[in-house]
Amino acid sequence: MPLHFVESGSRNGVCIGASEMALDIARFFRACNPSKTLMVGKPEDRQYYIDFAPVRGSNIIRELGRTITFSPNEPNCQLFTGHIGCGKSTELLRLKFDLEQEGFHVVYFESDKDLDIGDVDISDILLVIARQVSESLQAVKIKLQPGYFTNLFVEIGKFLRTPIDVGFDAELSLGIGKITAKTKDSPELRSQLRQYLEPRTNSVLEAINQELLEPAARQLQQQGKKGLVVVIDNLDRVDNSRKPSGRTQPEYLFVDRGEQLKKLRCHLVYTIPLTLVFSSDLGPLTNRFGVKPKVLSMVPIRSHDGSPHQEGISLLRQMVLARAFPEVSQDKRLNHITEVFDSPETLDRLCQISGGHARSLLVLLYSCLQQQDPPISRACLENVIKGYREDLALGVTDQQWLLLNQVKQLKTVGDEPEYQTLLRSLFVFEYRDNQGRWFDVNPALMEVKELQG
Repeated sequence: MPLHFVESGSRNGVCIGASEMALDIARFFRACNPSKTLMVGKPEDRQYYIDFAPVRGSNIIRELGRTITFSPNEPNCQLFTGHIGCGKSTELLRLKFDLEQEGFHVVYFESDKDLDIGDVDISDILLVIARQVSESLQAVKIKLQPGYFTNLFVEIGKFLRTPIDVGFDAELSLGIGKITAKTKDSPELRSQLRQYLEPRTNSVLEAINQELLEPAARQLQQQGKKGLVVVIDNLDRVDNSRKPSGRTQPEYLFVDRGEQLKKLRCHLVYTIPLTLVFSSDLGPLTNRFGVKPKVLSMVPIRSHDGSPHQEGISLLRQMVLARAFPEVSQDKRLNHITEVFDSPETLDRLCQISGGHARSLLVLLYSCLQQQDPPISRACLENVIKGYREDLALGVTDQQWLLLNQVKQLKTVGDEPEYQTLLRSLFVFEYRDNQGRWFDVNPALMEVKELQG
C-alpha cells in the first residue's frame, strides 16, 4: 500500500538544482518544532516525511493497512506501540492518509485531549470513541438517532444530580460532550459516572455497535466507502499508576478489560504502552486481542555488534535536511549540509546522540536553532548535548546505573518492573533491523562517567 508522495526535488515537474536553493531559516525553524506532528495528508507536511521502514526491520504501517484492506468487511482490532516520541503519531497519520486513498472513512484522534491519562477506565474510552466517531460522521452528512443514549443521558443526569440538557434530536457527540465536560475536571463526578456505567458496560457496547457503528458502516458504503476505521492515538501515555486491585492502569485496561475494547464492530487501531510488550502480560494481552502488538522501534544508529549503522544514520540525516530543503531531492540535499551545520561531522554527531529517537533529535536541533542561526556550530551543539545529558543523568538512581551497565553489556532487558521503568524513562531504547532485536542505553547516558569503561 504505497504512500502517494509528491515527488521531492521537483517543482512543476522540473528538478531543482542544488545551486538554486537558499535556506529559509524561519521555515526551517518552524519545521523543526518537536511538538509538531507531521500531518502526512497535507502536501506541505508530506515533503518532510522520511520513511524509516527499511531500517526498522519491518514496514509496520503497511502491515496494519493490509490487515484492514484485505478484509474490509471483517472488523479487526490491532495494537501499536513504541517509545513515546519515536514517531508513532506521524506513522498513524500516514496510515490514515493511505487508508483514505484506498476508500476508507478514517477517524483518528488523540485520546489524551479528551481523557485524564492519570485516571482512565473502560467507560471513558468507549464514550470518547463514540463521540469522536459521531462527530466525524456528522462532517460527512451522516446523522444517526441515538435512542439508547438519549435515555442514558437522562438517567445519568438523575444519578449525578446534575441535569444534562440533551434534546431527543441532539447528536450523540453533543450528549457525550456535555457529560464529559461535567466530569473531566471533577474526580468525584467521574467516579460516580463510572459507578453508574460499570454494570452497564456491555449494554453501552451493544448500543455503540447497533446505533452507531453498524448503521454508519451501511451509510458509508452507500457513499462509496469501503469501511470505517477508528485510530485511537496516545493511549500509550496512560500512567503506570495502580488501580485498587493492585494492577497497573495499562494492565487493567488492555489485559484485564481488553476483551471489551476489541468488541467494537469496526476496524480499530489502539496505541498501548510499550512496557506491556516487555512484561509477563504479553501472552495474556495477545490472547485477549488475538494479535501481537506492532512495535515501532528506534532508528538504529549502531548495529547489534556496535558498528555504525550507516543506513540508519543516512536516513536521520535526511530527516534533518528535508526540513531545511524540502524541495531538493535526497541526493542533492547532501550538498547543502554546510549551510545548516559547520561540518558534516556536526550533523552526524546530532544523529548519533539522538539514539534514533525522532523527538529527541528535533529537541536538540530546535534548541540549537534557538541559540544561533545556521550553520550550527559544533560548540553550540555540544553545549546543548551537555544540558540534555545532565538532565537525563539527574533522573537515574544508583540501582538504575547498575541495570544500565547490564543493558550496555548484554543488549537485552528483563521483564521486571525496573527494566520497564528504564524503557518508559527513555534511558534504554529498543532497536530492530533485518538481523533481529536488541536494546541499548540512550547514547547521551553512555557518555556519563557511571557508564564509562
